[in-house]
Amino acid sequence: MTTHQIPVVVLAGFLGAGKTTLLNHLLRSARGTRIGVMVNDFGDIGIDAMTVAGQVGSTVSLGNGCLCCAVDASELDTYLEVLTRPEARLDVIVIEASGLAEPQELVRMVLASENERIVYGGLVEVVDAAEFDSTRRRHPETDRHLAIADLVVVNKADRVAGDALRAVRETVAGLAGRAAVVEASHGRVDPELLFDRVVAEGEIEGQMSIEDILYGSGDEEDAHPHATYETVSLATAVPLHPRRLMAFLDSRPEGLYRIKGFIDLGAADPDHRYAVHAVGRFLRFYPEPWPDGEERLTQLVLIGSGIDAAALRKELAACEQHGPQDVPDEHSMWGVLRFVPHRDEPDEADVEDGGDAAEA
Repeated sequence: MTTHQIPVVVLAGFLGAGKTTLLNHLLRSARGTRIGVMVNDFGDIGIDAMTVAGQVGSTVSLGNGCLCCAVDASELDTYLEVLTRPEARLDVIVIEASGLAEPQELVRMVLASENERIVYGGLVEVVDAAEFDSTRRRHPETDRHLAIADLVVVNKADRVAGDALRAVRETVAGLAGRAAVVEASHGRVDPELLFDRVVAEGEIEGQMSIEDILYGSGDEEDAHPHATYETVSLATAVPLHPRRLMAFLDSRPEGLYRIKGFIDLGAADPDHRYAVHAVGRFLRFYPEPWPDGEERLTQLVLIGSGIDAAALRKELAACEQHGPQDVPDEHSMWGVLRFVPHRDEPDEADVEDGGDAAEA
């Protein structure tokens, strides 16, 4: 079930783009979320304990519930096994790729993993807004990397003037296709854009956390706010039609980065609700029995940048079943079942030549 799987996020970008800065920000902002970090190319992780993790095969505690490994890409699956052991109690794993890594290969390795305790959490590509044009000249493969990203962070936005920044963003958006594109300074991306943040039990709003005490509250960076995103939540007691639901997912708009929640497909499968996990182009459904006594609702959260909340609500409302004359036929579930994982079907086929991961 999705609730027991750990999302694995691949963090990529060329040298100097700000990957490590973004990663350090995620660690400082964890607030109860236990993060596993796999560093493919050892960098300046701003935690003292990481000074002992310069050798491949090192695994250290970062002191705030997070763990870090320095690994070769060839050992990826081995360390996924280490980090997903129940005793680690991790909530998310972030793989920081080498600045010269081929992100598509890392994505393939995550998707091909036979570890049933993980689920693909998306490819996050970081670009340096101030050096974007020169980076493209030096590394023409930049365009290809952006084309397979699920989320692009245009970092160092504070170093670029308004018109120039708009030009960079427009170019990035054109290369990134349907990926969400957000601007950031100093890598300050809200963790909830990438993964569900866990609030430690007993922590109350306004109370300083251990992270605040150790690393500061972040107030010194208020002039450089988090990259912005929108969240749309909806619930309906009317079952959704599988065919129209898949049509919506097939054409989901640019900037819609994550979809999560539970779906009621009514008469198409009255015994199960379907947990949905979508990130970028990647999509999975997980059928599970309806909990005893629980009201049958579709409950979804949609997260992205530049998304139109009213339009999304209208499109999802159009997926609702309209009375007895709209009962799904026996073939209507085929589209949904394509994205239900089966143990005997490896996921490496999910990344096609164009780089789309289980594109819906």
